[in-house]
This record gives sequence, structure tokens and C-alpha cells, in this order.
Amino acid sequence: MRLIVGLGNPGEKYTSNRHNVGHLAVDALLKRSLPLRGKRNLPQHFVVKKSDVMMNNSGSFVKKLVEQYRLNSSDLWVIHDDLDIPLGSFKIQKGKGPKLHNGILSIEREVRTEDFWRVRIGVNNRSPEDRTPGEEYVLQDFSQEEREVLDKVIEEICKKLATS
Repeated sequence: MRLIVGLGNPGEKYTSNRHNVGHLAVDALLKRSLPLRGKRNLPQHFVVKKSDVMMNNSGSFVKKLVEQYRLNSSDLWVIHDDLDIPLGSFKIQKGKGPKLHNGILSIEREVRTEDFWRVRIGVNNRSPEDRTPGEEYVLQDFSQEEREVLDKVIEEICKKLATS
């Protein structure tokens, strides 16, 4: 079984934030998994969840799921925002993450390993002149133009996850 967890912050005010791309990707995955002419678009051995805690406490949420499903860390896939990657790009890597991401650090601490898959979605669209601090920037909403770019990236990620 594969557990896919999208990170973000709960609550309406965070819905369109850069920090919530994990939730946005999970919404797209779940939409794809709806039966289409009698067929599911995702394999049945996938469990797809959105975190229901604040980003920096993601570890407790993920740990409960890992224990509930009795998973190995290699069966855990975490989808999250990444300021080290420009908007329009993503990386899927095992055991590698951004320089600093408190949600990922919380998960590593709680599950006691770095050996899980990360779907790192680029959200950095700051110009060199605009050095808004990262912790402030990720809590800002995407612009309409940014959201169009992001939607294409999320679609590509959904295709990769469904076939891997």
C-alpha cells in the first residue's frame, strides 16, 4: 500500500496559500480517483489524505497514519511546497527535501527517519528584488497567473503518481 499525504494548513483562510500546495495536489488526486465509466484512475492500493493539523505539526498526523496502516517508510509519499524550487517545477525524491521546511522536519522527527518519498512542488516566484521572508511568502495566496502554472504542475504530478 502507498500512503500519499498532502501537507497544508487547515482552515478556509489558508486554502489558496503557497503552503497548501500539498492539499491542492491531494484534491486533484482525489478528483482523479472518482470512478470514470466504471474505472478508478488511481490504483486501489493508494491511500490519499490531507493533513488536518497546522503545517509545523504534520509529524503527529503522519505518524498516526503510518502506524494505523503499518507502513514502511518507503511506502510514505509526502506532497509539500518547496521554496528551493521555482514555481512551475517539481521534484520527486526519496530522502531529500528542502533546506528548511518545518512540516517535513516534524515528520522526520515523529516517524524517526528521512527515508520516505517527497513530492516537492516549487512555489518560489519571487523576483530577485523581492526577498519577502519565506515564512511570510508561503502564507500568501497564489495569483491567478501563478495558479494556472501550478494547476499544470499538479496535473503532471497526478499522472506520475498514478503510474508509478
